[in-house]
Amino acid sequence: MLRNLLVVSLLALTFGYAQPQGELIVALSSDPTSLFLPRAADRIASNAAWSLYDSLLWIDDSGEIVPALAESWEVSEDGLSFTFKLREGVKFHNGEDFTAESVVATWETGKDPKNDYADIYARVASVEVVDDYTVTMTNATTNPVFLTEIASDWAMVPPAYIREVGIDEFANNPVGTGPFKFVERVSGDRIVMEANPEYWEESLPKVATLVYRVIPDSATRLAAIQTGEIHIANRLTADEVTTLEGSSEVQVVTYPNDRVYYVGFKNIGNGVDTPIIDTKVRQAFNYAVNSQGIVDAIFSGQANTIAGFVVASNLGYDDSIQPYPYDPEKAKALLAEAGYADGFQIGMGCPADGYVNINEVCLAIQRDLGAVGVEVNLEFKTTNTFWSEDRYGAVGPMYVDSWSSEIGEALPRLQGAMIPGNTYNTWEDPEMTALIEKIAATVDTEERGKLYAELQKMMYDDPPFIYLYQPNIFEAIRTGVEGYSPRAAEEYYLKTVSISE
Repeated sequence: MLRNLLVVSLLALTFGYAQPQGELIVALSSDPTSLFLPRAADRIASNAAWSLYDSLLWIDDSGEIVPALAESWEVSEDGLSFTFKLREGVKFHNGEDFTAESVVATWETGKDPKNDYADIYARVASVEVVDDYTVTMTNATTNPVFLTEIASDWAMVPPAYIREVGIDEFANNPVGTGPFKFVERVSGDRIVMEANPEYWEESLPKVATLVYRVIPDSATRLAAIQTGEIHIANRLTADEVTTLEGSSEVQVVTYPNDRVYYVGFKNIGNGVDTPIIDTKVRQAFNYAVNSQGIVDAIFSGQANTIAGFVVASNLGYDDSIQPYPYDPEKAKALLAEAGYADGFQIGMGCPADGYVNINEVCLAIQRDLGAVGVEVNLEFKTTNTFWSEDRYGAVGPMYVDSWSSEIGEALPRLQGAMIPGNTYNTWEDPEMTALIEKIAATVDTEERGKLYAELQKMMYDDPPFIYLYQPNIFEAIRTGVEGYSPRAAEEYYLKTVSISE
């Protein structure tokens, strides 16, 4: 054994690469719903899952789409079909070869209706094997962000294994081609992975062991990064990171987040026949909730109030549409016009500790609505329970949540939250649906931007949500961690991260 290790070390020196070294420990603010990417409900889950997988394409740190498991691609004249030439010699963690059949299996299992994000895969009409290392994917309609979706969402799976065990068992013992291999998961505590010794990208990954620690409480994450128990702590508060100023052992990372926080309304399921069906009630709620007060008091000013799902950094943002001002008197007047001068009771779900300060945000919303006569029955749920049922079936007619976008446009969150039949859709409006679908099929960027602005105005006048805020993100990393580069939607990929003590 010692001789083998020496040989490996000499080869590494000879050919200029280093073996993965050390153990990297990363905090998770919630327990991932699944490590099968189409069922990874939120960013925490998808970040953990991506360590196991690769897609056909990759979005590099400059935002460019570059080859990954596909070495090249061609697009048909009508823009509907994409033919990918696949990388040869890549193996899954279980020894299966990566081939065109893997792309077919990823599509077939991804569009399973039980998946949270089945719609992303179902938008592809067919996947055709040309030969072992050539595959053609054809969309039902034009999709101007298709390549971005491939890079962001299509984690390749091994066809023989996933067909043998089924999706549920695959999620318990996931297998990909990614930089890390699954070792074990202790629910609510940790996920352990090890370096993939046959990874196709030379010299990657950099660490031998990757451990995700589930630590829902941000103060506990802060203490763990200070003591060196973990190496990366995410979703810290602005106040918490002030305690790290001047530290020689911990570095603070901050960036604006392409994520909107909101209160969702339901006009389906248990929201039917409730007062929120009335436009004036939903407008009243937007006036009643003091979003700027939440930003100032709960986030120390480290967030921006929003006027909709299209934020300032997104294509088509219209700055003439300003956030609803805090005006409780106007809220009361609108409630009276709607026939609810004496208020009413309604349930609202909250993903307990799922996001930074989210419990305090939910309580603030409850207080603000109570001040205009609406008694909110607040339902705190663990994140797994909160997202356990389609269309937030585990909670009442209202719920607090957020949605990010990885592509510089609002389209993914608009589709996910507003297109009927999707897992997280709770508000159905045919006119809004038609406009979102038109945006999704419009290739011309300038025209697509105009459509976003039109939709922004429509969703402001007849709000399907209470629009809250877009936060700045605060994270902390230990000295010795190199190569960690989070992106605007809180994504991070750990294959290039190294650690030295």
